[in-house]
Amino acid sequence: SDNLQLVTVDVHAANDLIRSGHRYLDVRTHEEFNRGHVDVENCVNIPYFFFNPAGRVKNTKFLEQVSAVCSKDDHIVGCQSGVRSGYATTDLLKAGYKHVSNMEGGYASWVENELSVKKSDAEL
Repeated sequence: SDNLQLVTVDVHAANDLIRSGHRYLDVRTHEEFNRGHVDVENCVNIPYFFFNPAGRVKNTKFLEQVSAVCSKDDHIVGCQSGVRSGYATTDLLKAGYKHVSNMEGGYASWVENELSVKKSDAEL
């Protein structure tokens, strides 16, 4: 069996890694992303779950969509609180992404630590 080690980094370590060239993959919904996200170049937003009236539904095209825009290089995966990104990071590891890390505490922790954020004012 593959010994997949989920690597978790705190927001300060994540910030340093992102500034040094890791790509940031935000797995929240587009709505959440537009309300505010980590302020970095090359930020990718691909939802892991969709929320609908029936509850949350896994995005069955998640890995396909990630592979379309992300090579298997170094990535930091983040969500709102660190839960969804944990699932997403595990799926990515299983799919052969060897250098993915889960950002502990997610966007909520990023904001709490007063790191740079960006809001998309243009609501579609």
